[in-house]
This record gives sequence, C-alpha cells and structure tokens, in this order.
Amino acid sequence: MATHEGHTSGTVEPADIDHGAHAFPPFDSSNFSSTLIWLAISFGLLYYLLSKIALPRVEGILNTRQGKITSDLEEAHRAREKSEQAAAEHEKTIASARAKAQALAQEAQAKINAENDAKRHALESNLAGKLADAEKQIVETKSKAMANVETIAAEAASAIVERLTGRPADGVAVAAAVSQSKA
Repeated sequence: MATHEGHTSGTVEPADIDHGAHAFPPFDSSNFSSTLIWLAISFGLLYYLLSKIALPRVEGILNTRQGKITSDLEEAHRAREKSEQAAAEHEKTIASARAKAQALAQEAQAKINAENDAKRHALESNLAGKLADAEKQIVETKSKAMANVETIAAEAASAIVERLTGRPADGVAVAAAVSQSKA
C-alpha cells in the first residue's frame, strides 16, 4: 500500500485505483435513457400494485371505520334518547310522588284541624258548663251570705256595744238598728 503524496490527512489509499474522468453512473448522460425506462416501468408497476392491492385495502379499512363510527354515533344517539326518556319518566314519577305527598299532607292537616276543632268545641262546652255551675254556686253562696248578713251584723254590733260599754247590748235595739241600715 502506498500513500498518496498530495494528502496530509494520514489516510491510506490503494495505489491501483484510478480516479479519472468517470462520473457517477446515474448522472452519466449515456445511462439516462435506460434509467428513465426503468423509472417508468418501476413507477407503472408501483402504481399498478398500489391501485389494485394497497389502495383497495386502505379504502376497505376506511369504509369499515366509517361504518363503525356511524353505527357508534347512531347507538350513542339512541342511548341519549333513551336516557332522555328515562329522565323525563323519572321527573314525571317524582312530580307524581310530590303531588301525592302534598295531597296526603293536606289531608292529614285537614284531619288534624278537624280533630282539634272538635276537641276545642268539646272543651269550650265543658268549660261553659263548669262556668255556669260556678255562677250558680256563686249566686247561691251570695244569697246565703246575704241572708246571714243581718245576723252577723247584729252579732257584730252587739259585740262592739258590749266592748265599748262593758255591758251586754239590747238584742231588740240592735236588730232594729240593723234592719234600718238595710233599708
């Protein structure tokens, strides 16, 4: 192996390789026509394979995906409608239950009010009867007391006269004095 004298990089190159006027084969103008023919054949073959094999498969996959997406959307739409119907039925049930509960509460309140009114009327009539009895008793006691007032007044007057004078009072004079004060 010999080294090239013009290089200072320190790389070793074989001495028998000629770096002459030969160009890179694809860029060589004498090869253009065969390269263009092979390019056209390769492109045509690739186009044929893609259009007959790969693209129909991709189209099938896309159609399948589109069908799946469409069916999923339809199913979601049906599920949403179903849930909206269920929600509406649930709201109706709740409204019905509220109305029934409100009616029961009003009925119970009316019943309680009626019972309370009946109890109040019974209590009022009982109290009215007791008040009438008490008034009768007061009138009787008052009339008895008024009947005894003269006797009590005569006794009190006799006791006062006896205490002031030191002698027993005349019963007839005391009774006459009490009778005069009453009239």
